[in-house]
Amino acid sequence: MTDARIAMTTVGSQEDAARIAEALVEEKLAACVQILPAMQSVYRWEGKIQKQCEWLLLIKTVAGRIAVLQRRVGEMHPYDLPEFVVVEVTEGSQPYLEWLAVATTLLS
Repeated sequence: MTDARIAMTTVGSQEDAARIAEALVEEKLAACVQILPAMQSVYRWEGKIQKQCEWLLLIKTVAGRIAVLQRRVGEMHPYDLPEFVVVEVTEGSQPYLEWLAVATTLLS
């Protein structure tokens, strides 16, 4: 078990993805944010099937930063109801996990 987490959200433009990713790393809420290229999302919204091109952000962080991270993503996100899900990292390279912890520490 580790303290590492991967949070995910999607946005409707590459510009929004870059803006959010840079802010999260700058504010040390994330050690790294990977922006995956455009994909097609199909979902039900307000009773209708929707199709939209979206970019996926994989946000590498630690458990102690999740609450602030979720609030900050919500503040910057263009959607009325942004996706925000978190996956627990159970194992990983020890040097990488240590770097992730340092990169999200406010004291560093």
